[in-house]
Amino acid sequence: MILPIYAYGHPVLKKKAEPIPEDYPDLQGLVDNMWETMYAAEGVGLAGPQVGLNLRIFLIDTTILEDSSTELEGIKQAFINAQKIEEGGASWDYQEGCLSIPDVTGDVKRPAQIKLRYYDTDFNMHERIFTGMEARVIQHEYDHIEGILFTDLLKPLKRRMVRKRLENIKKGNITARYKMKFTTR
Repeated sequence: MILPIYAYGHPVLKKKAEPIPEDYPDLQGLVDNMWETMYAAEGVGLAGPQVGLNLRIFLIDTTILEDSSTELEGIKQAFINAQKIEEGGASWDYQEGCLSIPDVTGDVKRPAQIKLRYYDTDFNMHERIFTGMEARVIQHEYDHIEGILFTDLLKPLKRRMVRKRLENIKKGNITARYKMKFTTR
């Protein structure tokens, strides 16, 4: 089932998400719905708060970014109750966007790697280091479960430049190619 994506301005996007209990009812159903939602919106990641759930869950699929000219293999993974252990490596800028903030992009500087502890959908614990584009997508989605949006990380000038577009999103004055939920509708 395709879920609505909550738009910029909705309070759930700015809350620190709560852990998912091991006995969460139909966790696999939620994950399946999130995959379907993400693919329908042509995204590479989606977090619980983006579908209105104040839960520490996100998923990414960077396999769709695979390119024969690069070494990116990509991963498809759901992350439950993820905890950042450390970030490192040289920071680099990359133009990010977000399904909750349609038609707004901006350069965000992030470290080249992240070490993460997380559970899979069977509640098996993993600890792993991710690098490059995978690290970036994970950091973006991890920020969602911490109540941080990529627009919070933009340089002040860029933030001022997109302020009007953000206000329009908050008011629901946009057209998205996927189902969205606005605070004013």
